[in-house]
Amino acid sequence: MYYMTFYSDARHIQCSYPGCKHWLKSVSGLKVHQNLAHSHSFTHSAQSSCTQCASVEELQYEGDTPRCTNTDAVLQESKSGLIHDYHDFLTGNSNNWTPYHNQLEFECAKFMYSKNQMSAGDIDKILHLWGVTLAVHNDNPLFADHRDLYKTIDATPLGDVAWQSFSLQYNGDKPARQCPLWMEQSHEVWFQDPHTVVKNMLTNLDFKHSIDYTPYHEFEEKGEQCRYKDFMSGDWAWQQVDQIVQDPEMHGAAFVPIIVGSNKTTVSVATGQNDYYSLYLSIGNVHNNIWHSHHNALALIGFLAIPKTEKKNADDARYHKFKKQLFHSSLSKIFATLKPGMITPEVACCSDGHYRHVLYGLGPYIANYEEQVVLACIVKDWCGRCLAFPSTLDDRGISRSHEHTDALVDSVDFGVLWDEYGIIGELVPFTNNFPHANIHELLAPNILHQLIKGTFKDHLIKRVCQIAAAPSFPGRGFSQWTGDDSKALMKVYIPAIEGHVPDDMVQAFRSLLEFCYIAHANVVTDETLVQLRDALRHFHIGVCFDISLPCQHSLTHYELLIRMFGAPNGLCLSITESKHIKAVKEPWQRSNRYNALCQILLTNQHLDKIAASIVDFTACGMLKGSCTFSYFNSFFHSLNFPVENQFAVGSDNRDSEVQQNNMDEENNPFTIESDDFDDVEDQGIVDDVDVIADVQLARTFHAYQTFQWCFSLMQYSECKCAHTVSGLADKLQVPSLPTLICLFLYDQIYADDHHSSADVFNLAAVTFIAPSDPSGITGMRCEHLRAVPSWRNGPGRFDCAFINTDDRQDRILSMDVVQIFCFFSFTFTNNEATGMYMVAPSFGKDGSPNMSIIHIDSIVRGAHLLPIFGTQFVPWDLRFHHSLDIFRGFYINRFIDHHSFELAS
Repeated sequence: MYYMTFYSDARHIQCSYPGCKHWLKSVSGLKVHQNLAHSHSFTHSAQSSCTQCASVEELQYEGDTPRCTNTDAVLQESKSGLIHDYHDFLTGNSNNWTPYHNQLEFECAKFMYSKNQMSAGDIDKILHLWGVTLAVHNDNPLFADHRDLYKTIDATPLGDVAWQSFSLQYNGDKPARQCPLWMEQSHEVWFQDPHTVVKNMLTNLDFKHSIDYTPYHEFEEKGEQCRYKDFMSGDWAWQQVDQIVQDPEMHGAAFVPIIVGSNKTTVSVATGQNDYYSLYLSIGNVHNNIWHSHHNALALIGFLAIPKTEKKNADDARYHKFKKQLFHSSLSKIFATLKPGMITPEVACCSDGHYRHVLYGLGPYIANYEEQVVLACIVKDWCGRCLAFPSTLDDRGISRSHEHTDALVDSVDFGVLWDEYGIIGELVPFTNNFPHANIHELLAPNILHQLIKGTFKDHLIKRVCQIAAAPSFPGRGFSQWTGDDSKALMKVYIPAIEGHVPDDMVQAFRSLLEFCYIAHANVVTDETLVQLRDALRHFHIGVCFDISLPCQHSLTHYELLIRMFGAPNGLCLSITESKHIKAVKEPWQRSNRYNALCQILLTNQHLDKIAASIVDFTACGMLKGSCTFSYFNSFFHSLNFPVENQFAVGSDNRDSEVQQNNMDEENNPFTIESDDFDDVEDQGIVDDVDVIADVQLARTFHAYQTFQWCFSLMQYSECKCAHTVSGLADKLQVPSLPTLICLFLYDQIYADDHHSSADVFNLAAVTFIAPSDPSGITGMRCEHLRAVPSWRNGPGRFDCAFINTDDRQDRILSMDVVQIFCFFSFTFTNNEATGMYMVAPSFGKDGSPNMSIIHIDSIVRGAHLLPIFGTQFVPWDLRFHHSLDIFRGFYINRFIDHHSFELAS
């Protein structure tokens, strides 16, 4: 609610109504006085409502209506004592919700279509139920049915890039008699004009402060180490510009690298093999944090054809070559509209509002190994970047180039090319049609498939299973692994196998995980590259050199790829695979399965329009504040009734700024809204906040009041009978709690024992910078720490956390690990095989756990502890919630995520 507060006794504003001698204390008082005493003097015709609600459109007032004033500040008091009465309509502030009538209608469309991805039937159902509740009020829902919703979204003038198609067919020699199916079929490709998509990305206001138009080299001021972070900080963009600027006409233009990615995805197996070959596009100018936060920096631009044939022709060599050449021909056709802009600069509007000459260029291609084989036109088991033989891949080889390949194709027999160089001479890569493009150089690193799935899962896990006779995936009863499965297993695998396999193999796992986390760092320096090289050397010590795998061989190229393309946490196939869910799988699920591709295309077009509307409305400041207040604001405006009066009734004279802050709590990412702490997500992405770290207690506390210093983080229990500190001490069975509070207060404010009651919280939100993990646009990530006696109607949950204890040290040496409710300290002992610090609970002389009260500002983030299992197998009846009480020692798991890896290294 809005409240009016009078701050001065001086009556210094006179009513402007002729003959009125009233003086008012404030602008708010003046508006109230005019609305009540002189409403007849400010009359004009009623304005029609901009909403579709019948009750708003049909309500009429008899006689004169009061003038509707601008609620923001129609009447403004100047320093000179004059009052400015501004016009209500030509305000210079954009409030155009086109094609929607108001914010409520837009939010409703976004919720149903974009957030929940409702099918047409579900939309009709919920609108029907909504309409039933409004019928008694002679009113209608915001949309009549799904067609009305789709029509409204279609009318959005922003983000409209039409889908186009073309068909390709085999035109080579065909057999005289029975012709294979793939030779007769016409293969259809759907795409959006990449030129238009790129121009839309350049104008995206979300990228205004996170985009580079010029390649650069970044060095640390101390030590002069080179830093590789975003794509434009790599050597490849610099080298491309060196080639381009040899033409003086290119000087002054901005270079825009086109990053491409593709991957097949299966949406359904049970109802038929429904495969889609999606093509994605981005620009290398945006920063890595934009890719991580999925702020429309990656666009779906096409669906490539997937040729089918009879089973008897599936092994035909001509069929396989045709599929590969169809792939390259399709890409050449799709990106043809960008080629003129690769030769001659063109003028484009950018996100900062400036117009620049831009020059496009084909950049890295993100693909798994199978696609890299197709892209590089090489034989399987060969490397697409170098000429190392498949049998000795770890020996490396000289780098491939398209000039060398073209020379070999012109002079060497195709059979020799296949056997000696791994080149398929009949194929022509699509990059040959574009300037300054070398496909062998453009093969991007792929952490997900090369390191996590390829090396960790397909090689090391299988090797461990052979040695230790362990199940391939403990706890899972199926063989299909997802990327999340592999990531989850690698975080906890080392302590599980220690003592059951040779130490060299544990060392190999440790080295590989260190390699993965170093490669996935947000910023890579020359020193980091030395650590990467050292991790690779230790990895090779623990694995057999007679095993030659392309994915494992790719590790040898990572140092060069980081120098070329910057930190590889941006160029990763996991980003395109996460796009599959929103762009392919969810649209397919909401379709009726008949001609599903056309429905998927239309759904993506609608999603693009909604995303463009969000960016535009946000830039105009139209999405700030409560949707409820925005709706009532438009409602009262439609009645020409002053909004101030509605919220002034029942005022308790509280500060209006305080009230506004309370209303804005819902936009505070640190505020925990849910009263049901079991339903709050453990981790999440935070947008539009840029702080180093922040800790906030839950908004709702339980039944006992706290001493005024809420920073104590005593969120221990849900007991609802304890109202005093002594009562809480009895309930927690911690007799020393009053003494601990005295010690804590003495350390904080040198206070005496003036505590009588306590607020107890079960939840705290910890927000920190973790750009290498899934995070928001500013690199922020949030996690929740719990200390509850019963979680999800089960056993208690008391989380662990890192806390700052020594500012003179760095990383893990500056912190202790504590368990909330039972804080304990530790001494550092490093296990050489696992590479993880070991900790043990600390006890007093009487055997009781060492406990203390800490300031919540000392908490850095949650800590993940893994038990030191030893050589014995864990009993089957042991549950996870017993771990912190049963085991005597723990590893600090620095492999749980990238932020923990940096802290605990």
